Amino acid sequence: MQLHEEDSNNSYLNPDKLFALVDLDLQLHKLENYHFEDTEAIFHDLYQKSQLNEENALNHKIWVTGLIHKEAYFLLPQLQSLFDAFHEQPLFEDAPLDLDKVYLVMANAIAEDVDLQQCFQRAVARICHCESLNCAEFEKLGISYSQKFQTQLSETEKHELILALLTIKKAKEYWNKISPGDRWTGTPHHFRDQLMLQIGKFYQGQSTNAKYHLCSFFGVLHQFA
Repeated sequence: MQLHEEDSNNSYLNPDKLFALVDLDLQLHKLENYHFEDTEAIFHDLYQKSQLNEENALNHKIWVTGLIHKEAYFLLPQLQSLFDAFHEQPLFEDAPLDLDKVYLVMANAIAEDVDLQQCFQRAVARICHCESLNCAEFEKLGISYSQKFQTQLSETEKHELILALLTIKKAKEYWNKISPGDRWTGTPHHFRDQLMLQIGKFYQGQSTNAKYHLCSFFGVLHQFA
């Protein structure tokens, strides 16, 4: 934008069609010359109970993902059937990949997450709609999550808990623990790259479904195109 403003007569940039998509993080990122002061304010305007508000999205040129970092979108529960059908069974901790197990491992690690502890109030403000979680005490958040997750839940309740977890707990470490079986001749990194290609095809087939956040953003972009 600065370069465009310095020489707008020779710029091919159309500021009205310039957008940015920023990863949600635990840390706060201040913004200048924008009608929201930071990324957290944008997050709370864009999402209600982890669901994207498409109407509000139309008012933004800077968007924030609803989940922490891109790896969270690789671990959504809707992808379990994709992993099950993959030509080489993905493994997690030496067992066939079960996303429910991944969520519990993540939840049990909350108590040792220094970043999350330092940003605890900011994090729980994102998930305070989950009344079954103990959002008042850092030491008890992970415990309450594990206990609730292992009870009898409806599909809606379970999905709400999963999204809450992926909104505050970084998933990259757990995504990188996914590995191939002994038949795979390449590297684990290449194996995960092949999984990501299939995940990309999954999202491509979701059109502008609001529950997938990124797909809905593309639908909003289409309205500006």
